[in-house]
Amino acid sequence: MPMTRPNALPWLIVSAVVIVLDQLTKQWVLNALPEYTPIPVIEGFWNWYRTYNTGAAFSFLSDAGGWQKYFFVALALAITGLLGYWLARTPRRDWKSALPYALVIGGALGNVIDRLLHGHVIDFIQWHWRDYYWPAFNVADSAIVAGAVGIALFGLFGAKPAPRG
Repeated sequence: MPMTRPNALPWLIVSAVVIVLDQLTKQWVLNALPEYTPIPVIEGFWNWYRTYNTGAAFSFLSDAGGWQKYFFVALALAITGLLGYWLARTPRRDWKSALPYALVIGGALGNVIDRLLHGHVIDFIQWHWRDYYWPAFNVADSAIVAGAVGIALFGLFGAKPAPRG
């Protein structure tokens, strides 16, 4: 019987934590923050700002007429499936691959939950400098970005050179 190495699927616990934190913060936002009203957290830099996004990053396709909801749900589920497959083939100790995959999975599913429950994603973190405002985002978006940066950085700088033959 061949020995199998433990895979990285237990890293899905990180995904679950991201989903729970994302949904708890969004429930807080729906219960506590007024719509479209900046509430300063750090004056001149950071506001709570309850808003909604029917599109993707930077409101991409937000005014597409409604079909984009299903497109983004399908895309997120496909990416989640692919990353889950990769996790199953990743050694458990390879945190440089597993952690970023788990973050993206958790963030993607957190936003899928919003799209299915509300028809849009709830955003509430707003950063700004003077008159420049970064688009509002949420915990799920933060996990997706952190995971994508991790995939890119560890993929670029963590790759081992191919053996010369």
